[in-house]
Amino acid sequence: MEQAPCISQIATLLADPKRTAMVWALMDGSVKPCDELAALAGLSPASANAHLTRLTAGGLLRVEARGGKRFFRVAAADVGAAVDALACTTMASVARSTPTHPRSLTAPAALRRARLCHGHLGGELAAGLYQRMMAAGWIERPEQRTEVTPFGARKLAGLGIFTQALAQPVVCDCFDWSEQQPHLGGALGAALLQLCMQSSWVSVINESQALQVSETGQLEIARLATSVDD
Repeated sequence: MEQAPCISQIATLLADPKRTAMVWALMDGSVKPCDELAALAGLSPASANAHLTRLTAGGLLRVEARGGKRFFRVAAADVGAAVDALACTTMASVARSTPTHPRSLTAPAALRRARLCHGHLGGELAAGLYQRMMAAGWIERPEQRTEVTPFGARKLAGLGIFTQALAQPVVCDCFDWSEQQPHLGGALGAALLQLCMQSSWVSVINESQALQVSETGQLEIARLATSVDD
């Protein structure tokens, strides 16, 4: 037991629903003052300040002083990744326990639009791309496993992504907690994210999981796997 990581310290900080609500409101990379976070969590400013002090002392949030007010943001990318993983596990466990009553998880708009997910692209942008690639015949799901088709491999090569050179698994489905449908995981998912980043189509917002999508990025990503370029 002495060698076990002290994850209970972080778990304790996130176990309080009010603290979790304030951290969740900052998952899109935004910076918010104490009074705004208090209103979002249904707390008095004094109570919110006490909770935020604990979150800051625990290394989950960072505080900045501006004009006599304290503003808070997620401290680092690893915090956002951990909370995102908890959101994914939460929704997956709900789906397993009550499969006939699907639920959605309300998320900040930027986080829902596009975000990092285990090294690949997540959110509605990624879920939409998955559906287009499936419809266009770039990927298929024989025997409940996702594979790149020969046609898809040629199309991806045109984008500079050579599937034969990718690590295993080349592609797999990743459950998207905000969209309740899959997006692409595996090495292909990572390669597509790298393409988007290197092309400046998307960029990380303030060390968060949320991604800013440029105007060019919106157009170019929407064109991928459409009849226009087939």
